Amino acid sequence: MPHTQYKIKPLQHYAITRAYICYLLLISVFLCLSFNSFALTNVGDLKSQQKSEILFNIHAYYVEDLALQQSFESSQQFEALLAQLDPYSKYLNEQELEALFSSTNGRYTGLGIEVKQQDQKIVIINTINNSPAALAGIQKNDVVLAINQQPIVNKNIDQVAQMIKSSDTASVILTIERANALQAMDFDIIRSEINIESVTSSLSSFGIGYLAINSFSNHTLHDVARHITVLQSNYGSALSGLVIDLRDNPGGTLQSAVAVSDLFLQSGTIVTTKGRFYDANQHYRAKKGDILNGAPIAVLINENSASAAEILAAALKDNHRATLIGSQSFGKGSVQSLIPLGNGNTALKLTTARYFTPSGQSIDGVGVTPDVAINQSGLSQIDKVVIIKNEQGSDDPLWQNSDVTDPLLLKAQQLLTMK
Repeated sequence: MPHTQYKIKPLQHYAITRAYICYLLLISVFLCLSFNSFALTNVGDLKSQQKSEILFNIHAYYVEDLALQQSFESSQQFEALLAQLDPYSKYLNEQELEALFSSTNGRYTGLGIEVKQQDQKIVIINTINNSPAALAGIQKNDVVLAINQQPIVNKNIDQVAQMIKSSDTASVILTIERANALQAMDFDIIRSEINIESVTSSLSSFGIGYLAINSFSNHTLHDVARHITVLQSNYGSALSGLVIDLRDNPGGTLQSAVAVSDLFLQSGTIVTTKGRFYDANQHYRAKKGDILNGAPIAVLINENSASAAEILAAALKDNHRATLIGSQSFGKGSVQSLIPLGNGNTALKLTTARYFTPSGQSIDGVGVTPDVAINQSGLSQIDKVVIIKNEQGSDDPLWQNSDVTDPLLLKAQQLLTMK
């Protein structure tokens, strides 16, 4: 049958990590950005022509040349074929596709919680600033026990996400277990639109800037440049150094990671991608111009730093532009592309390439190794900024009341002041 040809659009690292590892539960019709291959959309209900189009694109563009049969007698056979794909490839229905577009612009409708599966439990590792979950009092390390009074014992993240997604009302009741609390607590959280601030920053009295990048969206390049300009203006001179905090950053788009990397590099390779079709093979190089004019950089990473965050960390490390501090990163080294289907209202999100660091290494399943290894659980965004604010002697009681210590940040500042 004839197939409409589209120019496919690279999506790489849409705030996605592999199943069961931290990603945003942004609850709307499209719940989150990372599900197992075709797990929550009933692809068995697709028409024969739609299935044929999906298989055609897999044959043409998937990163591996799979021996997929061209015909199938049942929906179960079709789903079994799709199960051979990696966890990042997924059919997107109309609602999911719209939510994906919104996510790249930093807009979500949901609760605003970031979770991971740990010891068969669903654990909160962060809440988005000013999100419904944060305002309701959900805290880091809270354990989700039930959703709308339905226990989630032995359920994985995909299943939990589906339970929240299928809630009949705008509000979702999370039953939470909290350390040192005598009993479980219920939080009635109303879903609402969340605008993600991809970058936050602060300044120490030593002229060292602190830049936390929370995700890589269409706005991140502009936000990073704007924050650095403000930091330099507040200091009254060029920064003496910069800490880039990528801890718990689950990723974003390839283009954003490349553009942010290029801000700090005068030359050299940023990342290369390799796949089976021509356009999947790209070599991204830095253009002349360093926004910091050579001031030293320290990058903080942890086990939840993934995809686009790993591209930036590896680009700065391999080009000897920054010192990496923390623990081994997550290890997501694949590129996803968005392929429109039918009339363009649905799409196939497909792994079309793998990326390689400037030194030629694939970090897929391995991660980026820090120069200075310090193991530490990821801090919430507010905790990250607290350290810098305290050093400035801020009069804000919010900062004064915190006794947070951050060995990664302290080590970064030590290294930067020695340069």
